Amino acid sequence: MPPAKKRVRTYDPAKIRAAVLAQFGNVRQGVDSLTPGQLALPTGLGDWSVRELVAHIGTALGAVGVLLGRPEPARQDGTLLDWPSAIHADSPAIAAYAHELAERTPDLAAHLADTERHFTALLAEHPGTRLLDTSAGALPLADYLVTRTVELVVHTDDLNRAVPGLDIPYDRQALAACTRLLADTLAVKAPGASTEVRIPPYAVVQCVKGPRHTRGTPPNVVETDPLTWIRLAAGRTQWKAAVEDAKVSASGERADLGALLPLMS
Repeated sequence: MPPAKKRVRTYDPAKIRAAVLAQFGNVRQGVDSLTPGQLALPTGLGDWSVRELVAHIGTALGAVGVLLGRPEPARQDGTLLDWPSAIHADSPAIAAYAHELAERTPDLAAHLADTERHFTALLAEHPGTRLLDTSAGALPLADYLVTRTVELVVHTDDLNRAVPGLDIPYDRQALAACTRLLADTLAVKAPGASTEVRIPPYAVVQCVKGPRHTRGTPPNVVETDPLTWIRLAAGRTQWKAAVEDAKVSASGERADLGALLPLMS
């Protein structure tokens, strides 16, 4: 008997749109409080300052307008789970644009407000089925918006770690979608069912080739919290350090995910 196909996760388009706007709004409020000194702080992301990171966060929504401005592809030829690995090729161009945008944008708060207004207007004009020509292939707008939760949550965490005391909150739906997309990406990268990865309360996936468990506690289990998982997947935290710091619980001979991470670089 052939193995059962894994169910492809679906997302509620209305909830995703609301989550993207909510998380972007959280960032906007946090940025409004930043001083010139805080904007000049390093982020640990190459040579990016906080100012450059904030400018880049605006492009998480601005990219939707750019893609909608391109001709619509004839058919979908990419999947949502292709996106995390596909963006690595764009990294040099993304970094260059972040530097340039930060230099020519003196009022970051106004820039983010304008970006949000334009994005909201675009969502009212275009259905979720509209195809976009992305780096991961042609994707529906509704799917591409799920990737925006990853961009916003990852970079919210970057800001919070770069600016002591900032503490921008995470929208629950945005955090959940980000966690689930990156967990499902791992399951595609390392197909199998010998290891169960638990990220409560948002995701549980099975991955890694080997003996499949059928009942009870699986022999290989990894468990961590959403932010630690996101940092591992995005390359902000190393697997060994997370295990040593007790941020990750890993038991079983197939529970070492170090060689599979990060997923986005």
